[in-house]
Amino acid sequence: MLKVGLTGGIASGKSVVGEMFVALGAHLIQADVISHELMQPSEAVYQEVVRHFGEEILNPDRTVNRSRLAEAAFGAPGGSQPSRIQELNQIVHPAVIRRQEEWMEELGRTYPRAIAIIEAALILEAGSAKSFDRLVVVTCHPKQRIQRWAGRLGVNEETARLEVTRRMAAQLPDEEKIKAADYVIDNSGSLDQTRKQVGKVYSELKNMAEDQEP
Repeated sequence: MLKVGLTGGIASGKSVVGEMFVALGAHLIQADVISHELMQPSEAVYQEVVRHFGEEILNPDRTVNRSRLAEAAFGAPGGSQPSRIQELNQIVHPAVIRRQEEWMEELGRTYPRAIAIIEAALILEAGSAKSFDRLVVVTCHPKQRIQRWAGRLGVNEETARLEVTRRMAAQLPDEEKIKAADYVIDNSGSLDQTRKQVGKVYSELKNMAEDQEP
């Protein structure tokens, strides 16, 4: 089985690219989906996050209010609060990585020549790039990140710019991600242009996966 990391900066289009890989036959799991599951009240990660960040991050039904948690972790817009993102990552990342590894092990038993893709924003920042056979980095123009974030959340571009800037401070710049990449997909153009790049990368990954020992 070929283990592939799919990463990129905020609002670069990782999920869109991931969907394209899945449409071609790859298997994919999103770190963000795993982290959502780990934030359920029955989970140990939830208990630890609440212990560190306080009950003010909770909704009345005791579920995590992700906007409040993001503000507590990334700091308030404008830099009036210090960032605590490393503190949050130290709680969440180990559990997310364990779930990812369990998923890949199970997939490999069923499909020994599968392409297993982990989509995660912080693969390099978490030091987990070495767990993958290949790393794919998605990029786009900085202005597009802001426009996409504004469209996703239904906010104006200035609000989006502040939030994107705040979150990008916790990520490596694209230049550093690109240096570590085996493949770079530029998602600045049309979806068809992105799809062509994905198709080319998938073809190479498929050949590698089929050449591996079952």
